Parts: sequence; C-alpha cells; structure tokens
Amino acid sequence: MKLTFPSKIILNAVVTLTTVLTMSCTSDDGEADFDKDAYVAIPDVDFELILINEGIDSDGEINQQLLRADAEKVTTLDLNSTPNTQISDLTGIKGFVNLTKLSASQHIIDSIDLSANVKLDTIYLNGNRISSIDLSNNPNLVLVEILANELHTIKGLSKMTQLKELNLSFNNFEELNIQNEAVEVLHMSNNLLKSIGTNEAISLKNILLTSNKITNVDFSTNTLLETVLISDNRIKNIDLTQNSNLTHLYISSNSLTNLDVGNNQGLVELKADRNPDLSCIKIESGQEIPSVTTSDYQNINNICQ
Repeated sequence: MKLTFPSKIILNAVVTLTTVLTMSCTSDDGEADFDKDAYVAIPDVDFELILINEGIDSDGEINQQLLRADAEKVTTLDLNSTPNTQISDLTGIKGFVNLTKLSASQHIIDSIDLSANVKLDTIYLNGNRISSIDLSNNPNLVLVEILANELHTIKGLSKMTQLKELNLSFNNFEELNIQNEAVEVLHMSNNLLKSIGTNEAISLKNILLTSNKITNVDFSTNTLLETVLISDNRIKNIDLTQNSNLTHLYISSNSLTNLDVGNNQGLVELKADRNPDLSCIKIESGQEIPSVTTSDYQNINNICQ
C-alpha cells in the first residue's frame, strides 16, 4: 500500500523528532546505536518516501535509514518526481552497489556522487540543478542522459568504453572535447557552446548541436556520421568531404558563405535556409537530394562561383 503524503512541515517535524529520539538512545560509550554496516543513511525525506512506496525500504517507516540488504537487492531504481515528492539530497545512493539503471528526473538535486555505483550502465538525471558530475568510476555506462540541468563540467568520458549515447542538451557547457571512441549518438543542443571537439569520437553516427554559439566544426575523423543537426549557430565554413555516409544535414540559420555536399551522395535531406551569405549550394552533376529546404535567394548547382 502506498503512503499518503502529509505536508512537508508535518513530515519534517516527525523526522526531526525521530532523529532526536534515536540520538538519545545511546550505548554505554555515548555513541548512537546506528549500525553503519547494517544500514544506509537516507537523510532526504522524499528520497525515503519513494523507496517505501516502491517497496524497497522494507521497514516502511520514515526514519532516515534503509537496510543495506534492501539497497543491495536493487538493480533498477526509478526515483522520478511525483507531484508530492522533490528530492534535494541523494545521500545514500552509494549503498545501491548493484544498481545498473538509475532514473532521478525532475527534482532539485544539485550534486550526486555515483562513485560507488560501478555497475551502472544507464542514468537519467533530467531536470535537476546539477552543475558538474564525475563519472570516472562508472566505466560501464552505455547511456547518459542529463538534460536541462546547469552542467558545465563532466568528467570520466574517456573511461566509458561501452558508451553509445550521450545527451547533455539544455545545459551551460561553453566547450567540450568528446574523448570517447565508442559513443555513437551525441546531443548537445541548447548549450552555450563556442567549440566542440569530436576528433576522438570515431564511432559517432548522429550529432545534435542546434542552438549554440559554435563558429567552427571539424568532422574529418567522424567518417561514420549519418546525421548532423547544427542549425542556429555561427558557422561560416564546413568541410564534409570525409563524411560520405551522411544522410541528413540541418545547417539552417548560420553564417555560411559556401556549402559543398557533392561528396555526400547518400544525402536524403538538406536544410540550409536562412544563411544570408550563402547563395549557391554545390552538388555533383546528376546528384539528387529528395528533400531540400532553402531560402528564395539560394540555388543548388554543380557550379558555384
């Protein structure tokens, strides 16, 4: 049976009283009777409420603690916010040592330590207040999604040898160098990016960089690229000669002066409108692109002056 959610004021008062009573029950040497080996501390009321309602906290009481044995049984943990819960502190997450998937979105979490959760392969931390995160101890991550936070720093990318998808859109990154050879999908839209380094991301197939401040990109080593979405930036020139697998290119609303897609014979969709200084888009003779979006002042030709 799920708990009903009393008001935060009443609930916090109960927790405070419980803490005081617990601290008053001390052993002869004056230390509180809290077995750190048997229990994990869970100081956040809403964190513990969710654990109770998910049937994880077996004692069913708000007492700021969880049996370590309960935590160690969990491999998938869904902490996504409900109308009555909003976690600010994930202290205690270290006790979930067998966790492979963590979802904790739409809370007010500003920091998280996942160094003990070495089995993690999937994390969703969307809609929080996290400004930096260190994932150096999480080499098994396959999917990392930390949308809509305040992120400007992420550590440990180079150690994630299994990483396939990285989504850090709607954050505060000004620059990022993707030091990872495994990642295939990268989403970094709606940041403050002025530069992005992808030279080491040799497995990259799809990249989303819309709505940033990027002036230059180098995709010469990303030869597997199929989709490039890079509209609404400040790009003047782009070299796509090494990207013969490209099928979709969105590069609208930039500062392009020239664009040559003649080597991209597999291109099926091109959006290049709203580039005021781009009057001619160069293709190879006989090349056909099924879907093209251009402005009235632009033409597509195999000869551009």
